[in-house]
Amino acid sequence: MRSTVWLVCVSASLCCGLGQANEVTLQNDSLTDNSQGSILPGFAANEAAATWLTSSCTGKIVAVDVLWRSLFGGATQSVEKSIDIYDAGIFPDTGNLLLSIQGPAMTDGVINEFRYLDEQQTIPISIPVTQGSTYAIAFSFANPPDQTQGPSIVADTGCQQGKNALFSDAWYSSCLLGVSGDWVIRAVVDCENVSSNADVAISMTTTPDLYTQGSAFAYTIILTNAGPGAAANTTVVDVFPAAYTNVLWQCTATGGAACTSAVSGSGSIAGSVSLPVGSQVSYAVSGIVAGGTMGLLTNSATAVVGNPATDSDSTNNTATLETGPISDRIFANDFEQ
Repeated sequence: MRSTVWLVCVSASLCCGLGQANEVTLQNDSLTDNSQGSILPGFAANEAAATWLTSSCTGKIVAVDVLWRSLFGGATQSVEKSIDIYDAGIFPDTGNLLLSIQGPAMTDGVINEFRYLDEQQTIPISIPVTQGSTYAIAFSFANPPDQTQGPSIVADTGCQQGKNALFSDAWYSSCLLGVSGDWVIRAVVDCENVSSNADVAISMTTTPDLYTQGSAFAYTIILTNAGPGAAANTTVVDVFPAAYTNVLWQCTATGGAACTSAVSGSGSIAGSVSLPVGSQVSYAVSGIVAGGTMGLLTNSATAVVGNPATDSDSTNNTATLETGPISDRIFANDFEQ
């Protein structure tokens, strides 16, 4: 597959359907309104792109969303081969085919949403899923995109290993083939009526436990959800001390959780995560303590649970650490220990 990449502005709010109150959108990509994505036009007919999505609740897949974009916009509608939903299989190979949407009509410049198997909208998409289960959703081309401007599917920046694949003669990891990010291919799940009460907790540790001026210093921030309900829209905020410089961070999700706003970044954290019951998100933060720093470094990280969930225990939503200089240990009690 040839991959020519352009950076474009995308509006992630232009869906063709409106979600219901009990629906959640599963996604690996981090695109939001007016953020940037990369158009990937280098597909041939019968080639495909697929994303592996983990359900944050028990319910039914009722829709699939695909961002379709050209370089300049305004391209004519294109009827492509199919959108197929599979069991996860063993990445990068898909598992059993669960459902196929034949001949999806793709409109340029929007997130195309498909809720039916037929043009008359009489056969709705409905695939039972369980919380924590993973499914592969593949978009297959009937028409090779124009090699200079598309339209085609879009990826964000920061490709997550084990979640994105390409099909030509076989399935391959798209990250290993140099694709820039996660495909903007999503699934909408209608969750069963379960408790909306979540119990999100946040904790934090430092390495080393005392800092040295001008030396490396790190935080590990961990978020968990004890349930009984999922917390699919949780905001994480950590404004690091001014003395903590050259800050980089990486978000990792396990147990069906997702780093929904970004998987990596620099500076303070202000992002969002999805936390099914029993799942975990961790932030690995590295940086340098500025020369001349004195006294305690105080850092607080906070998790705020958003709608439709509520948090049953707000006392564990903030973690605060005060870390002193190594000199506090060396010269404690007026002599070296």
